Amino acid sequence: MKIMQMQMPQMATSGMGMLLPGLQNMIQMQQVRHRQTKHWKPEFKRLRKQKFVKIDLPNLREKPEDISKEEMRSRMKERGVLPPRPWMERPFHISCTGGIFEAYVPPEGDGKKSIISSSGAKQKFEFLEKKSKSLLAVRKIRSYDESFSSDEFGTEAQEIYIAAHTHMAAKEKYKIREYVSERCYPEMMHNVKDKTIHWRFLQSLEPPRVVHARVTEVITKENQFAQVTVRFHTQQMLAIYDRFGRLMHGSEILTKDVLEYVVFEKHISNEYGKWRLHDKIIPDWLPAKQPAPITYRISDEPVEEAAKEISAGEQTKQLESGSDQQKEQLNVVNAAATSQQPETSAKPALAI
Repeated sequence: MKIMQMQMPQMATSGMGMLLPGLQNMIQMQQVRHRQTKHWKPEFKRLRKQKFVKIDLPNLREKPEDISKEEMRSRMKERGVLPPRPWMERPFHISCTGGIFEAYVPPEGDGKKSIISSSGAKQKFEFLEKKSKSLLAVRKIRSYDESFSSDEFGTEAQEIYIAAHTHMAAKEKYKIREYVSERCYPEMMHNVKDKTIHWRFLQSLEPPRVVHARVTEVITKENQFAQVTVRFHTQQMLAIYDRFGRLMHGSEILTKDVLEYVVFEKHISNEYGKWRLHDKIIPDWLPAKQPAPITYRISDEPVEEAAKEISAGEQTKQLESGSDQQKEQLNVVNAAATSQQPETSAKPALAI
């Protein structure tokens, strides 16, 4: 038996060369398995065991309806978890104020009276009296925004004003939100649908200037909002067309001198706050504007039956107040009307 065992490997090695090359490669690629699970240094076996912590995995297939209250209470006690309380509060973000605080009152006749006249000098004196509060507000704004300057803010406000009105005319409802506050957005975009607006800023008749500034707090003292009123005296062109292409308001040929007091707001407590158009001040002494003419569609179908009923009704009212002779004439008219009707009608029509 030993001789046979010794001869078998020799015959196998001698027959390997005679096998096909593919089969020979398959035999050589057979895996040889050895046990490699044991650590090479078993003396620290206990310490290596302490590295692993057994965790009770939750049963994800378990439904909360199937767990009783007592079992849930015991589980929460084991984990040291407090029972959840009903949370009634909701987080909210105040990005702008709801209106104008301490609104600026424009002087009557502004833009028409010169400084040399008595009324113009009086307006200038009243403006200097109100300027003290505005200076304190500007100082408060500078404590949050060091680059703010009331002299240079007029040009920045004019750029925001032009960009906001350009996006409004183009009906770009997403881009306009960068230049308009959340309060001003619905007022500017109201009734813009189904209309074509042509608006163009031509020139400034007077440089824009800051006439009013205020700072207020909302809910907490740290939450500060600033509002700056800027006076614009400009030339603009505005033409509004309805959905049928008819001119509703303005003209593309005529230019208008526009005097406006525009309020800009910024959340100065927010590091990333921006100056945005917030509102326009319309004084009480300004006369109300006439509404734009609205176009209607009139149907061309003639209404003959309704006209006949109206004429018959008018005749009855006139004859009721008349004499007996007129009543006899009414009976004759009714008899003639019934005689003209076709015989197929079962009930005669009465003129009431």
